[in-house]
Amino acid sequence: MSRLRLGRWLLCAALALFGAGGCATMSGGSAWGANATLTPGWERIRASAVNAAKDPYVWVPVAGAAVFQIGDWDREVADWARREQPIFGNDAAQWSDDLRSASSIAYVATVLLTPGGDEPDEWFRNKAKGLAVGLAARGATSLTTQALKQGVGRQRPDGSDHLSFPSGHASASAANTRLASRNLQSIEMTDTTRRVLDVGLVTLTIGTSWARIEAGKHYPSDVLFGMALGNFFAAFINDAFLGQPADNHRGILLEALPGGAAVRFYVIY
Repeated sequence: MSRLRLGRWLLCAALALFGAGGCATMSGGSAWGANATLTPGWERIRASAVNAAKDPYVWVPVAGAAVFQIGDWDREVADWARREQPIFGNDAAQWSDDLRSASSIAYVATVLLTPGGDEPDEWFRNKAKGLAVGLAARGATSLTTQALKQGVGRQRPDGSDHLSFPSGHASASAANTRLASRNLQSIEMTDTTRRVLDVGLVTLTIGTSWARIEAGKHYPSDVLFGMALGNFFAAFINDAFLGQPADNHRGILLEALPGGAAVRFYVIY
């Protein structure tokens, strides 16, 4: 069984085992996607942008990327990870692709599980509107990532090209998992289930990012900034144009240590 097929199976199994499911409407009485709009108003756009910038999923990776600029930590950690490959080994590049794909599958799964309404036409209409918002967030993440790559022109650790900063794999995975995490707030499940699934989503993005470092394609600051970028656009566009509940009680931290790095994930409920 390939890693991607295994990932799909594990995702479905986890959702079934933990009892994740959706009713026709959310607790507020509306269906997911029903309130999506192209004209949310400048005040809502401003508030969503400010809240997204204050989200620990955004500013903590940015701070981490800045920390790696101290001395030569960025290169030292990248060289060590590429040499030792402690987690993913020689398959690091393939793992990064598979984990990024798994994050996309996770997002689509949460879209399907959100409550869309009682009637089939209503369900499809709401899902299409909500999915359009998610696609806009993913598109904005991709366009910004590519523009920065071209503008910054940082050489990759393996010297293959000058498109190292920021990491496209990390930004794409972060956008997918942040959107999925937002969607979990609209799905009826226990708090414990939601926490477990949130941790799994974050693990997908961290795994994608670290695999890119082991593969010699990025420095730690590349993936950290990519994670911040994806999380920002996902939170901002989702909250501005979809208006689903936000959750800013979780955070991630990648710390530089002698001879390596440590990833810390925290949840506050």
